[in-house]
Amino acid sequence: MQENQFNNQTEVHDKNSKIVAIFMLIVVIFIIFLFAMLFSVVKPRELPSIAAKYISKAQRGSIVSADGYTLATSKKLYKMVVDNRFIDPQKEELFLSLVSIYSKISVEELRTRLHRRRGNVVLSYSVAQKEAKYLKRLTYELQRLHVFKRIKDPKTGILMLHGLSVRESGESRLYPYGNLLTPIIGYPHKIEINNYTTVEGIKGLEKKFNEELFAQQDAKKIGPRDANGYIILNSKSDTKRQINGVDIHLTIPVSLQFKIEHMLDEMKQYIGAKEIMIAIMDIKTSNILALASSNRYLPKHIRRSDYPSLRSGMTEYSFEPGSVIKPITFSLLLDKGLINPYDLVNAHNGRYRIGRKIITDEHRFDWISAENIIVYSSNIGIAQLAQKLSGYEFYQGLLDFGFAQKSTPDLIYERKGSIPDQTRLNNELYKATTSYGYGLRVNLMQLIRAYSVFNNNGAMLTPRIVDYFVDAKGKKEYIPPQEPLQVIKPSTAQRVKKVLIKTVLKGTGKKAITPGLEIGGKTGTAHKVEKGKYISKYNTTFMGFANDAKHRYTIGVVVIEPTISQFASKTAVPTFKKAVEIMIEEGYLHPQIIK
Repeated sequence: MQENQFNNQTEVHDKNSKIVAIFMLIVVIFIIFLFAMLFSVVKPRELPSIAAKYISKAQRGSIVSADGYTLATSKKLYKMVVDNRFIDPQKEELFLSLVSIYSKISVEELRTRLHRRRGNVVLSYSVAQKEAKYLKRLTYELQRLHVFKRIKDPKTGILMLHGLSVRESGESRLYPYGNLLTPIIGYPHKIEINNYTTVEGIKGLEKKFNEELFAQQDAKKIGPRDANGYIILNSKSDTKRQINGVDIHLTIPVSLQFKIEHMLDEMKQYIGAKEIMIAIMDIKTSNILALASSNRYLPKHIRRSDYPSLRSGMTEYSFEPGSVIKPITFSLLLDKGLINPYDLVNAHNGRYRIGRKIITDEHRFDWISAENIIVYSSNIGIAQLAQKLSGYEFYQGLLDFGFAQKSTPDLIYERKGSIPDQTRLNNELYKATTSYGYGLRVNLMQLIRAYSVFNNNGAMLTPRIVDYFVDAKGKKEYIPPQEPLQVIKPSTAQRVKKVLIKTVLKGTGKKAITPGLEIGGKTGTAHKVEKGKYISKYNTTFMGFANDAKHRYTIGVVVIEPTISQFASKTAVPTFKKAVEIMIEEGYLHPQIIK
């Protein structure tokens, strides 16, 4: 009995111990629960963001013609992305049809891109701004039509829904008038900045004014949002306005430039030239009104065959100018009182030896007046007259006329050419050959600048291509013309001008005659040099002016490797004449009607 009683007491004790243990476990669990609740109350909670952000990228500035036409501009591009796993297979055709309508991309092309791989696919990298606006609206309609389905994230098990995404991806450069004014405008290439595609200039005005054209500041709005997700602008919001690059306004009107370029295209074919270039400058303002080449390209579609045309030949092509230098040599002599226009010079019947070199003339004369040396382009005559100049005087005179120096601040990569130094110009032979345009190298814009002297009372003008800038606020910043440089006396310039008019009326420039206008100029022909040797290929030039009662223009034409003739009178002069006729049609020149 005692043993049974002992066993019963032991069982009761064990039960009580278990009850106490269970109770203590419950107490511990309850305490842990209380601590967990307390921790969840006091712990800072990460609430969903109630802030909204809006960013709009600033754009590159535009290049605008003198008559208000946009020659180069930028447009924003948008990227259209979708995750094809979320598209309901039963509604894929509806998705493709609607996106095709709004994006103007064919259904077949969209289908190909959609099934390129499984997951995120880019349907287009270059959605235009207008289409992007409509596509953003379409994203809501697609969700309303249940085109997209929810799928479970395999890692978290959370149901997700991703629709069509349209977001800003970059900007593209546009040239609405194709190859007009190339290569002066130049071209850009693409660059990536923080996953945003933009452009920077490589050649021409795009390169020269890249810093001014470049976008300055993106628009940004950061602030609290309302129930609809819109930004609330208040004291807590942060905003920055969009500052685009400046717009560059040129001195060149599209209407004139287009007709001049078309004329050059026809003349290039007729003459059989490698290239023809022309520059027209208004003497009153020093504005360039046309700067054209027959060799142009499409900035958006440059081909290998376009590579030689990428340079701006008006400043990047230097050449020996030939006889167009003779009036400059003549003016230096006249200005220093070393010659008189009526002085007679022995022309040696077209053949004259200086040292080991024999100089020849196309027109044979026994004796010729100093001014007729220019009119009939006598190498022998100018070679003898030039001996009156010292090497220093000749060298300094060529510098004063702007040679071997930059011709304009508005173009880049200029080849400034070269002139013989004063030591060489003390040599009789160097002095002779330089006097008629061999042994020195120039470019078209330098010649335009030099010849402005004869049409502007002895003062040299610096050609202007850029007229003014317009910033993001619409404020204009005009680029003032550079001060004219007095190179020779006004009386000297007037005398040389009369000689150039006589050259057109009676000499090598007869085909430039235009009734009712004051036309003057000088032809030039020079052999080309390859590998240090003169070859039987030529450049021909005509530099001159066309004036009416109120307007004065300096005009220069360079023809590279003509095949129809080696003479400027048959290549450069007719091109000059056609340019003058276009200027009359466009109202830049008004011939005086003689009754």
